[in-house]
Amino acid sequence: MQTRNKIMDDISQLMTNAMGVAQGAKGEAENAMKSMLDRWLADRDFVTREEFDAVRAMAQKAREENEALKARIEALEGK
Repeated sequence: MQTRNKIMDDISQLMTNAMGVAQGAKGEAENAMKSMLDRWLADRDFVTREEFDAVRAMAQKAREENEALKARIEALEGK
């Protein structure tokens, strides 16, 4: 019986080590895919969300200024 417990312990240890290796490989694969995706997106000249939001805010401000200037011109022409 003692031999059987030793074999079971060895198998258990082997499985534990295999799970650790599998988890490490999973992390490496995720990092590699993220890096590859980041490079692919950078090569496509996509803008980041922050850049998009900044340009959107600038466009909104320009529209508001144009509306204000248009109203001012109409008021001056009305005189």
